[in-house]
This record gives sequence, C-alpha cells and structure tokens, in this order.
Amino acid sequence: MVYKTKGTCSQAINVEAQDGIITNVEFVGGCAGNTAGIAKLVTGMKVDDVIRQLEGTLCGTRKTSCPDQLAKALKQLKESE
Repeated sequence: MVYKTKGTCSQAINVEAQDGIITNVEFVGGCAGNTAGIAKLVTGMKVDDVIRQLEGTLCGTRKTSCPDQLAKALKQLKESE
C-alpha cells in the first residue's frame, strides 16, 4: 500500500504487512537515516504494536511526524484488509 503523508518531509510511505506482521516499509523522502532506521526497526513487528508505540509522536513544532504518519498508514492498511 502507498500512503500519502501529510505534514512531514516525507511524501509517502510504502508499507506491506501479512497476517498482522509488517513485512516491508519504505519512506519516500524525509530524513533518510531516521526513516531507514524506523523501517528496519518495525519490520517483523506486529502492526498493532507499532501503531501503539508510534502514534502521536511529534516532530518539533509539527502536529505529526514520520513515525506518526507510519502509524496512520498502518491503521489505514488494517482497515483495507
């Protein structure tokens, strides 16, 4: 699934999950090292656990962040299953 981000430097997140486990995450744009690190950390984790951990994370004065946007993407992915 491709999720179009809102309010972050990254423009989109490509995310895949199977049987409730994240199998792949790729951020398009954003802070390359941080987003690559997040993607590696969450791969293999349960979708619900990642949502719970990352939802509401802020970036500076912004009302969202790349991790928060990933949580939103995962919620949308769950709804589409």
